[in-house]
Amino acid sequence: MTTRLNPYIGFRDTASEAMTFYQSVFGGELVMNTFADFHASEDPAELDKIMHAMLITEGGLVLMASDTPASMDVADTSNITISLSGEDGAELRAYWDALTTQGTVVLPLEKAPWGDSFGMCVDKFAINWMVNIIGG
Repeated sequence: MTTRLNPYIGFRDTASEAMTFYQSVFGGELVMNTFADFHASEDPAELDKIMHAMLITEGGLVLMASDTPASMDVADTSNITISLSGEDGAELRAYWDALTTQGTVVLPLEKAPWGDSFGMCVDKFAINWMVNIIGG
């Protein structure tokens, strides 16, 4: 089996909402399991929280996430950025448009000095994204 590197995002109580949003952005199959599904928490307030979610798109994108239990700190997402790049300008612009809905554009998606179209944003769940359209 090939080694893969997959983004895994930790949320505080919004993993289900966020992953449903990402499924609306990228399409694909979303599987979510709660702490109750795995009998992984004794705290009744956490039973319906997401212990593991995985979104797999037809194009092979994989995004995973979970809710961080109340007993643990949520990591600061400012030091992590998820990058999307490729040649399909229509697909990547559609992702950009969806990710920036209710989010913040940090750098508009436009022609960059290296010849591609490039933009940076923070989505409505405070996740950083970069989009690079090769030759776009």
